[in-house]
Amino acid sequence: MGYAGHGQMGRWATRLAAVFAPPYMARFYLARLTDNPYVDPEAVIHHDKLDLGVHSFISDRVIAYKAAGGGSITIGKGAHVLRDCVLETGQGGNIRIGDDTFLHPRCQVMAYVGDVEIGDHVATAPNCAFYAYNHGSAPGELMKRQPLESRGGIRIGNGAWLGYGVIVLDGVTVGDGAVIGAGSVVTRDVPENAIAVGNPARVVAMRGGANE
Repeated sequence: MGYAGHGQMGRWATRLAAVFAPPYMARFYLARLTDNPYVDPEAVIHHDKLDLGVHSFISDRVIAYKAAGGGSITIGKGAHVLRDCVLETGQGGNIRIGDDTFLHPRCQVMAYVGDVEIGDHVATAPNCAFYAYNHGSAPGELMKRQPLESRGGIRIGNGAWLGYGVIVLDGVTVGDGAVIGAGSVVTRDVPENAIAVGNPARVVAMRGGANE
């Protein structure tokens, strides 16, 4: 692991380190052996602006993809991106994932036009999706040919927790320490320490027991 990284030689070093390692989460320890990140040999890296923090962990079948005009992907110290997650930038969008944040399997982070910033110590359950853009819907043109547009980037505050299958749309800020219930669709800002559920998500309580 002393030679590991997401370049060609670093990927071969990681492959050798993983030969006798157990699968999936049992490989977390490999990211802590040195300051180098762990990028699983089965991860697909098609991105020339990927910056990985020390002890970060990129699991098998993760895809990091840069489309035309895509910005950077920055993954913080000790962050974990697990199996089948997709991180994608295009048309000026950037992704930042903070320190000690976990993206559980099959999450999608799509930063086109707007940025997606997921703070420190955030926990996302599987199948969460972050879309910093939308398609235009002007009449007289096929939907697939509509230009992308955005109400603004997405920001997930430090220490937030998103349940299974949460969708966060463009222009939304989820405050520090907020909790979003499983299956919610977040279309507007959620305050710090709020508990929000539903489609569209609405605040139903505050952490500490106060109801809305």
